[in-house]
Amino acid sequence: MKKLKAGIIGLGEVAQIIHLPILESLDDKFEVAALCDVSPGLLNWAGEHYRIKNLYDDAGALVQQADLDVVFVLNSNEFHAENAIAAALQGKHVLVEKPMVLTTADADALIAAKNKTGVQVIVGYMRRFAPAFTQAVEEMKSLEQINYAKIRAVIGPNRFFISQSSNVRRFDDIPSAANEKRQELFQQMIKQELGDIPPILKNVYNVLCGLCCHDLSAMRELIGMPRRVVSASQWGYSLLVTFEYENFHATYEMVTDANGRFDAHIEVFGQTKQLKVQYNTPYIRHLPTTLTIGETANEEFKETVIRPTFTDPYTVELEYFYDVVTRGLTPKTSPEDYKQDLALFKMIIEALQ
Repeated sequence: MKKLKAGIIGLGEVAQIIHLPILESLDDKFEVAALCDVSPGLLNWAGEHYRIKNLYDDAGALVQQADLDVVFVLNSNEFHAENAIAAALQGKHVLVEKPMVLTTADADALIAAKNKTGVQVIVGYMRRFAPAFTQAVEEMKSLEQINYAKIRAVIGPNRFFISQSSNVRRFDDIPSAANEKRQELFQQMIKQELGDIPPILKNVYNVLCGLCCHDLSAMRELIGMPRRVVSASQWGYSLLVTFEYENFHATYEMVTDANGRFDAHIEVFGQTKQLKVQYNTPYIRHLPTTLTIGETANEEFKETVIRPTFTDPYTVELEYFYDVVTRGLTPKTSPEDYKQDLALFKMIIEALQ
């Protein structure tokens, strides 16, 4: 079995809680051979903790390390495009955390880079790799029609879960220039993608690209791309959106608060059968994702709750990434697929305007 040498760009929460521990557990498939972060303290801690000598404060230098096979882009959203494109042009396969990029132009540039060098790029939509979700995709084939779909994300703060289950290292030594560049890039990208929009809609777009993209991407795989946004309303960082499909409507509700629970699910209602995929916080990795099937046959209504496995979606996703790279599979969470999310975000912003 070929072992892939990996470089990690960005060593924050998702890297510390998710990617680095999983990559360490999959040591027959991956070897972490380089780390990069703009925080010197975090970079040195991670290098010592994981016994990695190749440490970089510049992502452009990391992607030029000759022996790397794959690069994980896990840093701030505004730098995803620059880093993923640089890695692809150096012939490295890429897993880029969501959101892949913030603009359509950057999505096209990343697609061009991967096509030029023939590398694989996948987007880190781990919810679409949860075995309960992939089983729901198969179950959808037995629905004769869809009457309605509901997508829900009503969730408490990430730190509520993280503080009780993980020890995340944070250092107050990020150069001010890096933060200033990040904020400047965000404003430039929003203007490029959406024009001059009010500050509140910039915040909404940021939430769409951050929290909401998991829900909406999974929605697309399960029931397809909607024809249009019928209505959209926003208050604070909360959203309520109605989508029109050919023969049904779907609603999406997203609310964040300070309550310590995580309720994210997708529910599809057919004529005599309904499916519900229920997620829990991804920051406690082995909490199960479940599929509930409710079905009527003759006079009997039967409800079945299925927990396919305790293996977390991130692990399934990284094993899939390994197969994509080593076997040449076509990834389902591809850059081309992600462009549909950008189109969906724009539809919502236009409806809010």
